[in-house]
Amino acid sequence: MSENKLYLGREYDLKKGKITNQPVLYDARHLTTHGVILGMTGSGKTGLGIIWLEEALLQGIPVLILDPKGDIANLMLTFPNLHTEDFLPWVDVEGARRRGVSVEEYAAEEANKWREELAEWGITDERIRQLRQAAQFTTFTPGSKTGQPVDVLHFFDAPDLDWDEEEERLRERIGGIASALLGLVGVEADPLQSKEHILLSRIFEHVWRAGEQLDLPALIRLLQKPPFKQVGAFELETFFPEKERFTLARSLNNLIAAPGFENWQEGTPLDVETLLYSDDGRPRASIFYLAHLDDAQRTFFITMFLEAARDWLRAQSGSTDLRALIYFDEVFGYFPPYPKNPPTKAPLMALIKQGRAAGLGIVLSTQNPADLDYKGLTNAGTWAVGSLRAERDKERVLEGLEGAIAEAGETMNRRSVERALGALKPRIFLLHDIHEGAPLFFHTRWAMSYLCGPLTRKQVRKLAEKRESGEAERQRSEEAEEQGGEELEGLSATPPTLPPEVPQVFLPPTVTFEWALQEYEEQSGRPVLAQERRLVYTPHLLALGAARMLDRKRGVDAIENVARLAQVGAGTGSVDWDAGQVVVDQKELLPKPIGEGVYAPVDAMLARPRDLKRLAKDFADYVYYNTSATVLYNPALDLYGKVGENRRDFRVRCEEEARHQRDAELKKARARVEKEMERVQKKLRREQRELDQDQDELEARKREELLSLGESALNLLTRRRSSSIISRAGRKRRMSRQAQADVEESEATIEELEEQLEDLKAQWEEQAAEIADLWAEKLEEIEEFKVKPRRADVTVEFCGLAWAPAWQVTLENGRRVDLPARGM
Repeated sequence: MSENKLYLGREYDLKKGKITNQPVLYDARHLTTHGVILGMTGSGKTGLGIIWLEEALLQGIPVLILDPKGDIANLMLTFPNLHTEDFLPWVDVEGARRRGVSVEEYAAEEANKWREELAEWGITDERIRQLRQAAQFTTFTPGSKTGQPVDVLHFFDAPDLDWDEEEERLRERIGGIASALLGLVGVEADPLQSKEHILLSRIFEHVWRAGEQLDLPALIRLLQKPPFKQVGAFELETFFPEKERFTLARSLNNLIAAPGFENWQEGTPLDVETLLYSDDGRPRASIFYLAHLDDAQRTFFITMFLEAARDWLRAQSGSTDLRALIYFDEVFGYFPPYPKNPPTKAPLMALIKQGRAAGLGIVLSTQNPADLDYKGLTNAGTWAVGSLRAERDKERVLEGLEGAIAEAGETMNRRSVERALGALKPRIFLLHDIHEGAPLFFHTRWAMSYLCGPLTRKQVRKLAEKRESGEAERQRSEEAEEQGGEELEGLSATPPTLPPEVPQVFLPPTVTFEWALQEYEEQSGRPVLAQERRLVYTPHLLALGAARMLDRKRGVDAIENVARLAQVGAGTGSVDWDAGQVVVDQKELLPKPIGEGVYAPVDAMLARPRDLKRLAKDFADYVYYNTSATVLYNPALDLYGKVGENRRDFRVRCEEEARHQRDAELKKARARVEKEMERVQKKLRREQRELDQDQDELEARKREELLSLGESALNLLTRRRSSSIISRAGRKRRMSRQAQADVEESEATIEELEEQLEDLKAQWEEQAAEIADLWAEKLEEIEEFKVKPRRADVTVEFCGLAWAPAWQVTLENGRRVDLPARGM
């Protein structure tokens, strides 16, 4: 069948009443919008549900099955050889008696019928064998050791989650546990109104916030003596008196005291992650057989299961592919319409609303569609409707179908569909897929599983014993093929089937066999003769990540890609990331191998999605703590280098920067000196002007004094003496001496200013030399600075299985050697 296509049957011509040759191939991805199977007893809805599950498992999709009545446990009954002895333990003894034949004869008839019907529908025994090998089938029996017991109370353990980041998620989980517990003791609890629910939730939150573990005995003790004295605005005794608390505690204690209660806390933990895939990487068909439980116990387990699935769902990333499928058979009573609100309803509605985004499909099956929640019903993208007789059931289905078909842009003839639904024969269904347009009628194919009716506890025990012995004898060599007439010593001719959530890629061979052999001959120093060769793909853990080092202050914005290819040994819980350095271009990773090869077994850790998620987180931590960008730094220049820049180039840039800063400092210093020199020169020019004036004044005074002396001499010759003349001559002499003093003073000042200019010139030359020496010293101050990435700047682009090729060569002496098929 086509990939991702589920073979459900063939189209049915309603007018002619005949099966056509047109196969009905349903796209598995459409189940992310969920589905419903509706039909009265005898319509064939159990067979259709099992067919759907068979096809999903063949596509590698894990399934989780809630089986309240034991019908879907028939999925365990697949017999590739279709021998009479395979059917003998499971046929209905009463059926043989009614037919008037022996049990052996009846088993032979059933085996022959299955053989003929499967052949009619084009299903071979090889396809049945593929189904058995494709998945690990387990029947779980909560509260019982009939099958595989389930540790339901494991879900009470405080999860390793941060309350600040996951408060809403944790409170939803607590609310689900409280509702399930109270339902088990017969208390219908409204999370907002029930004091029992509120008190239990408060106790769980108190204990979990303290990081402590909680079991039922501890919960009973805390109910009687809660670790707080107030609930909301009320005192504890007002809100929930001690006497009433004791009544609730006694009801819970009765659970512990009941015989067989220990079975609820033994076996496989109720952890959806571990229930999806086996240790060898195969998808699991986890069937939860609930027919042995009473109504309260069944509701308790289903609530806990749905809460566990809801908890798993919150941790998943988005996906458009079908990641897992939950099949809920006979959902009547667990998903009723308003106003009924059993504890199973809220988590189931949450899974339906939120599952699509994470690739979780939900399929609900019931013979009472009128008793299903209408909102949940209208959320289904696929409808498979068989024969319905009750008018209220037909009305509910027709209303839902009309709305769904209208949303798909189609129309429905209500009257003709209504008539058809009341007259459909067994195994004929109306199929409406919102992704495919108009609805069609089809006839289901024959189920590969033997449909013998609801299994009894005795039969379930027999299945569990058979499974244990069968698993012990199952040989891994079924996956291997012969090469050259020899077995492949643990190697497989095809890659093993792995969960779709396990990312896997193939590293293409880049070294030819001839080149690898030549390299080996050169290393060994002698020619060799190869008798046999084969390309062996070995599973490795490949992690590709990137770290961005961003420091805007220092001008650093660099991305470093980190690639590690490591082998994981059996039982190894950690990886030595330092030992696996490799150069891998993501563009060369291939989704399929090139050419033929054989494949080594995959370690369980590489086949489990939860382990790969843990390794991806570990790799992110490794990249965060071990990746950095080193840049050179000159603190004196406040200059940072570039990522990858060597010391020589950085020094050249430092010299340029130092020269620039030195010149800037010289310019500033020169400006200060020139300003001072300008001030002195200005004074010097002023003094020179004054000197010129003083000299002119001195010359004038000297002339006046000479004239005054001449006048005095003339008066002496003419014997003319006058006191005024003598007085004027003396005054002229004094003025001449003053003028001479002014000239001398100006000359002294000019000399002093000229000396100041010379001193300033000398100081400038000395200061310029000091500045040059200082910046020359700063060139040598080079340090290293590391820029680390932020957590948010570390990304893991791939963390999964990588098949690395190698040439396995058998030499002429029988010795085997492994030669590289690609350069790392």
